[in-house]
Amino acid sequence: MYKYKNVKIHLVQGDITTMAVDAIVNAANNTLLGGGGVDGAIHRAGGPTILEQCKKIGGCPTGEARITTAGNMPSKYVIHAVGPVYKGGNKNEDKLLYNAYYNSLKLAKDYNLKTIAFPAISTGVYGYPKDEASDIAIKAVMDFIDNEGGIEEVYFVLFNKDNYTLYEEKLNLKFSR
Repeated sequence: MYKYKNVKIHLVQGDITTMAVDAIVNAANNTLLGGGGVDGAIHRAGGPTILEQCKKIGGCPTGEARITTAGNMPSKYVIHAVGPVYKGGNKNEDKLLYNAYYNSLKLAKDYNLKTIAFPAISTGVYGYPKDEASDIAIKAVMDFIDNEGGIEEVYFVLFNKDNYTLYEEKLNLKFSR
């Protein structure tokens, strides 16, 4: 566990669908209708209620976020954040990825949520380089804490050991335990 301005930052290797937090973040696509990776896992674990609510929302632009209930999962809400497909780094991907994290936190604050769990957005089939994406994720969270506040705990939930180790190295450089 790390601490930044009274906000606890946790690093977890595991399945984000099992997290008992106020909101888990879904690495969603623009349609919000489910997909592969984290998106598919969340839709499967949460059940049909999430898909029904997503259909009513009608999609989400890249870099933005939308919220639904969490269905059958232990979290209260799912924040569907749409990160960019990586196309070489010259198409504003860094800003769009940053916004996906930042806007997820803003939505959580708007709903008075205190705990939120993030996957590594855009690093699966969307191809964002993991090293750069982890820097952007951490920066967006720290900037939000600096600028907005209201969140008490942030979890980075990484599915595999390689991603976990990458985030651990980055966070260890930023914080002394």
